Amino acid sequence: MSTQTFSPEPSVLAIPPSKRPSLRILQPAVTYTGSPITPLQKGLPKQTESLCPECNKVILADIFAEGGKVVMEKSCAEHGIFRDIVFSDIELYLKMEEWNFGDNLGLSNPQIEDGKSCPDDCGLCGMHTSHTALANVDLTNRCNLTCPVCFANANVAGYLYEPDIEQVRGMLQTLRGERPVDGRVVQFSGGEPTIHPQFFEILSMAREMGFTHIQAATNGIELADLEFARKAKAAGLATLYLQFDGVTDDVYRRTRGQALLATKMKVIENCRATGMKIVFVPTIVKGVNDDQIGDIVRCAIENVDTVSGISFQPVAFTGRIAKHELLAKRFTLADLARCVSEQTGITDPLSDWFPLACVTPFSKFTAALRGTGVPTISSHPHCSLGTYFFVDEQSKKAVPITRFVDVPNLLQDMEELSRRTAKARYKLYSKVKAWNAMKRHFKQEFAPPGLNFTKFLQTLQGLTNKKLGRDGKDGTFTYRTLLVAGMHFQDAYNYDIERVKRCVIHYATPDGKLYPFCTYNSGPCYREKIERQFSVPWNPKTQQPITT
Repeated sequence: MSTQTFSPEPSVLAIPPSKRPSLRILQPAVTYTGSPITPLQKGLPKQTESLCPECNKVILADIFAEGGKVVMEKSCAEHGIFRDIVFSDIELYLKMEEWNFGDNLGLSNPQIEDGKSCPDDCGLCGMHTSHTALANVDLTNRCNLTCPVCFANANVAGYLYEPDIEQVRGMLQTLRGERPVDGRVVQFSGGEPTIHPQFFEILSMAREMGFTHIQAATNGIELADLEFARKAKAAGLATLYLQFDGVTDDVYRRTRGQALLATKMKVIENCRATGMKIVFVPTIVKGVNDDQIGDIVRCAIENVDTVSGISFQPVAFTGRIAKHELLAKRFTLADLARCVSEQTGITDPLSDWFPLACVTPFSKFTAALRGTGVPTISSHPHCSLGTYFFVDEQSKKAVPITRFVDVPNLLQDMEELSRRTAKARYKLYSKVKAWNAMKRHFKQEFAPPGLNFTKFLQTLQGLTNKKLGRDGKDGTFTYRTLLVAGMHFQDAYNYDIERVKRCVIHYATPDGKLYPFCTYNSGPCYREKIERQFSVPWNPKTQQPITT
């Protein structure tokens, strides 16, 4: 596929980016392998490279303000003009950009060193600026559901993709072999990963290979059986990324094809009994379940001893979602922030939300102290947003961290401190400075009941050290927290190649490569190519391989 050369030109911004206190951003010019890095463009209007939704050709796209929203418009010479809303609130869009702390350097050992065209030369190439923060390993394309919103198109492909344990071992070795930061967090996915015949053995293998946190993206049907949940926990499973689209069965009938609420609640009980954690993963479709966002948050708060987070995922228009429903059902991250605020009254739709990449100063500081790389969420600021709730164990009152911590100035201080620490010969002074910075920005009078500064620091330790977080499950070491976040994966209509280059969620595959989420499931859709390469013919009616 041929591509157009794109060099961004400086322009006078019709809407300047919202400002934060002035701070020099350390922006690398090239990746570890020498590929130029285009710095993040801020403000509106601007241009980026995108894809034609019909032919997948790389084309230029304009991003601009219109009617209070941020719109992408692009034109393919063959297929015409396409428009989509990429953010429904201009001010929040610009705020996300301002809490970017510069790009990462990618991998020093990418699978493709001489990549020239994104997203065509993928797997990962030297142009990619981020290493893996969360890895997906698909164990099967089979599923025990047939979900209308499935981006994997599970069960209807006509072939069986189900890597054996040695192929899975190879994929895990690819992740562990990333340099300079090895892959440490793996999520088994699919299809439905729990129906893989060697699921428990694969969990144990991942633990033995040194993965510090093991997750499964699941519908929960198998884990509603307590004995299955116990075996999974014993084998090394720590967290379930649990499909959780709402709190009434009518929603599940529309998104998953059958009533599932009782199953979801049973999974919560079983995780409570076994000590596993849950992250709710609601797929949000405008007009289908966006009115239940507040109820999902409240359910998580009520079960905060077991539910550690919510990862809302606005639906991507791939797989079985019809393209003509784009305008009627498009739901953006700004819509999510608004709905959480309106339906719970807990948050402000602007001030409480930050891109997940804003935590990079803490990763940089930790790396400077240790003298070694640590996983860093250096994703594009428009890929995600989130906030942390601190939840009182007794009253279940949830307080956003922004109410009692001066988050903007804390991030500023940590960014500056990370640079000084990297140059310092003695690190103890940096630890003291970090402690003082966090204490200075912690406002005890606004903190929830029982949260003092010491327990706040212990809680931060628990968030970054999964073992401490799990061992403190009784609440005596860490305070109860709930991450409320959204991740908006791309489709061909809102595709931004600059987002792809910064992706931190990667798929490991049997060909020994790593693929960003939004090239694996949309755009070039490497999922289909990989699954066909490593599959056997399959009869979806009989659920059996086709033999000749």
